[in-house]
Formats: sequence, structure tokens, C-alpha cells
Amino acid sequence: MTSARRRRKALTEQAATAAIDQACRTLRLPTIRSSVEDVVVTAEHEQLSYRGFLAELLLGECDDRDRRRSARRVKGAGFPREKWLEDFDFDANPAINPATVNTLATGAWIKAGEPLCLIGDSGTGKSHLLIGLGTAAAQQGFRVRYTLATKLVNELVEAADERQLAKTIARYGRVDLLCIDELGYMELDRRGAELLFQVLTEREETNAIAIASNQPFSGWTRTFTDPRLCAAIIDRLTFAGNILETGSTSYRLAHARGARNHAG
Repeated sequence: MTSARRRRKALTEQAATAAIDQACRTLRLPTIRSSVEDVVVTAEHEQLSYRGFLAELLLGECDDRDRRRSARRVKGAGFPREKWLEDFDFDANPAINPATVNTLATGAWIKAGEPLCLIGDSGTGKSHLLIGLGTAAAQQGFRVRYTLATKLVNELVEAADERQLAKTIARYGRVDLLCIDELGYMELDRRGAELLFQVLTEREETNAIAIASNQPFSGWTRTFTDPRLCAAIIDRLTFAGNILETGSTSYRLAHARGARNHAG
């Protein structure tokens, strides 16, 4: 019998507990470290085998690591606030089909590199759905990035001025899903529109893109003042794409009116 084996055999319960704690710190197994006592009690109560006990510990560590990775992907996406598909009020907006949203939530369109356009007036749930679908995608393991349209264009212009445009476009091209919110709220000059077009072209038919706009496609000429460029951008976003129209009835406005009436 080796000295290490004799030492381990002679460990008291207290020493064994301290050894487990130290080993978990060294091996970076925080979940096992925090849950081992509970798992020991469960194993004794349910008379688990040694393999069953070990499996409980390791599976718990794996599950917790998956949750932490998922949380990091969601945080890394840069969403401005938390929005979950489970919290979306479909009754408040009958224009949106729950089955369509549930199908989009599976992420098949992201794997296929398809675009998604959420079109509707302000307050109809576009941003909620955009962030909710992006969050669901991040939880499934997709690399997701959220940005406002104006912020993206400003970043591209600055990158072009600093001769970093190719690097910036490549960075946006690598994510599995690029979510662009509030497209159509402000007019873009020709240079900004052309730079945005380069990002769309970089992702065409390879990586998915999702946009939310308060303007119907017929009104995009107010955002993209060059008709040919506007048509090309719409073509990039609609070819083999998914279009979800959220309607014109503002949920926020209706909710505010209802609250005032209730207060009155």
C-alpha cells in the first residue's frame, strides 16, 4: 500500500471534508464544492452506488457550467434590458401569431442564416420580440450581438475614419445572429447607409440577421435616401427571410390609458 493510499485511508470525516473542499478549489469545481454535503445526504438516503454518487456530483457541475455559459452569452450580446419571450403578452397584440414566434424561438432560421424583419409601429412589441428571440438564441449556444441601427452606423463611420473598417465588419460578421433595433427612426446619409449595406452583405446567406423597424418597407426611402441602395438593402433583408408584422396598435399606449382609466 502506498503512503498516499494509507494517508487517504486514515482520513477522518473532518479531514476528508477539508480535502474535498481544497481539491474542488484547486480543480475549479465550485458547484461540487457547494453541493457535496447535500449530495452525500441524498446518496445515503437513496442508497446510491459509488458510481451513482459520482455521477450526481459531476452532472451537477456540468449543468451549472452550462447555465453560467448561457448567462455569459446573454450578457455578452449587449441587450439593453431583459426581455423574455415567456413574458410577451400575445393577448394584447392579436396581430402576432404565437405559433410563429415559437417556431422562430427554435433557432432553425439562425442555423440557416436567414434574415428576420420585425415591422410595426412603436409600442407594438418589436423590441421585446427582438431581444426575446436574441436571448433565446444565446441560451441555445448561438453567438448573438445586439445594437441600435444608429449606433452601428456611427461605429462603422468611426472605424472607416480610423482605417479599421474591415476589422469591424469582420467582427460583426462572425456572430451567429446580429440584432439591429430601431432601424428607420432616423435618416442615414449615403455614407452611413453604404457602410451598413457592407455589414448586411458580409452576412448574406451565411449568418442570420434580425432587424426591428417602425417603418414599412415602402417607407424606407426616408431612411435610405438613395433609391437603388434602399432597394438593395431591402433585398438583402427579405430574400429567403422571415417577416413578422406587429401591427399599428401600441400596447404601451393602450396599457397607459388603461392604467389612467383604472386610477380614475
